Amino acid sequence: MFPQLTPVIKNLLIINIIFYIGSQLVPVAYDYLAVYYPDSPYFKIWQVITHMFMHDNKDISHIFFNMFSLVMFGPMIEQVLGSKRFLNFYLVSGIGAWFLYTAVNGIQLYNATGSFAPLHGISGNELIAMANTGNNEALTYLIPMLGASGAIYGVLLAFAYLFPNIPLQFLFIPVPVKAKYMIGGFILIEIYMSLSRPGDSVAHLAHVGGALFGYLLLKLWKIRKGIY
Repeated sequence: MFPQLTPVIKNLLIINIIFYIGSQLVPVAYDYLAVYYPDSPYFKIWQVITHMFMHDNKDISHIFFNMFSLVMFGPMIEQVLGSKRFLNFYLVSGIGAWFLYTAVNGIQLYNATGSFAPLHGISGNELIAMANTGNNEALTYLIPMLGASGAIYGVLLAFAYLFPNIPLQFLFIPVPVKAKYMIGGFILIEIYMSLSRPGDSVAHLAHVGGALFGYLLLKLWKIRKGIY
């Protein structure tokens, strides 16, 4: 059922599990390792990397499906790209997911307030008080993004890019579907969800960003499409 784990996949799996267990034992880790809006008083530069190893500690399905996808699709991509290049690809996809999600949040703040940083210099306690009155800008500053999903969508995109005609069997679809159609469908659904449900707790735009930056990196590296 599972392909043989390659070195980077194995280490990513271990790191994600360690972060998940650690966040269960020390919940305050979310304040330092999930990524906040850049102008939030809670934002730290390392969160741009660490957020992709954090997962919801109240919903084990969050980390389970991300790691399941990594194990199922990642080894074949690592074998094609090589371990060093695959690690760079994974991290760039995750950072790209954060970038698109944050950029859209910034645009929404600008449209609402005329500023990309409308609450600059306000303390955490003041933000919480504003959020309790229903202030949407304060919520943007207070709610972090976390999870490997952006990087995973980059991995999914790479699989469809490199192995477009490999048939995949999805749990609720009784017949095999080629990777390019199934994964392409997943990405289209994320685009639709990001447009139709902008206030959703799921960062759909981050998923789209991971796939987009993964695609751009494959093109930059001149990796030939559909060679496998």
